[in-house]
Amino acid sequence: KVVALYEETISLNSTHNAKVAVLGASGGIGQPLSLLLKNSPLVSELSLYDIAHTPGVAADLSHIETRATVTGYMGADQLGAALKGCEVVVIPAGVPRKPGMTRDDLFNTNATIVATLADACARHCPQAMICIISNPVNSTIPITSEVMKKHGVYNPNRVFGVTTLDIVRANTFVAELKGLDPARVNVPVVGGHAGKTIIPLISRCTPKVEFPADQLSALTGRIQEAGTEVVKAKAGAGSATLSMAYAGARFTFSLLDAMNGKEGVVECAFVRSEETECKYFSTPLLLGKNGIEKNLGLGKLSAFEEKLVAEAMDELKGSIKKGEDFVTNMK
Repeated sequence: KVVALYEETISLNSTHNAKVAVLGASGGIGQPLSLLLKNSPLVSELSLYDIAHTPGVAADLSHIETRATVTGYMGADQLGAALKGCEVVVIPAGVPRKPGMTRDDLFNTNATIVATLADACARHCPQAMICIISNPVNSTIPITSEVMKKHGVYNPNRVFGVTTLDIVRANTFVAELKGLDPARVNVPVVGGHAGKTIIPLISRCTPKVEFPADQLSALTGRIQEAGTEVVKAKAGAGSATLSMAYAGARFTFSLLDAMNGKEGVVECAFVRSEETECKYFSTPLLLGKNGIEKNLGLGKLSAFEEKLVAEAMDELKGSIKKGEDFVTNMK
């Protein structure tokens, strides 16, 4: 009985003692993401970092009646302090797309930002789970990995490209078309996180759904270009921030649940992979205490999906190489 009580206390404590950092916490994604993390009982300390406005964001969030303590850090000289002791680091930092831009157009600015932040993680919290939101994810994950390697602290089971918004969108759009509750729909999305590298596996949707070929093709296209739909609707005022914050929080909570010992937690993410000929690829992952417990792989695909995977390979490989080359050529 004492042992059981002790174990229960341990699990209760561990559930509530995660220190999470948000790098880019003052931005369009960073602020609502930080709000959602502050609202969660899974987080005990929230460390907010950005190059501007963080003291204000932190002061504001600190008044919310949940137990996470909030601290703001501003400027490069405070980055190390922001990361000290963090178990999970979520990185939405960078610039958003404007109309007419692809995610790859963000490369020059965001590659440098992500490399700088990954370098700080390697120095100050090398064991942390790193969740990258900054686009282009297809390149920023290879960048993060190569920077960690330079420091000799790279663990492929702890570096994640957050593609969750693709899954969230797929679930929502399928639910709308079929009159289902979106909370009960689950569509795995594999590949990468840009345009045609986004591959929704509608054939593996739960509950099972079927669409005629033309509707399936249109639905797939809408999921792939959903980010651009928001960029256009915002008409120059940015890209998806609120839905991205929701998706980033969803992924972070899944990771924290798994780290706390919850079993059967599965999320898709863009990670180092042996599942295809691509060095990095998103597939469903079983999460555990140490990050990726098991890569569940591509699984069975329809002929339509097989074709989508084949057509995504060249673009994906190019984006990955672009990220790796950036680190190789870094000063």
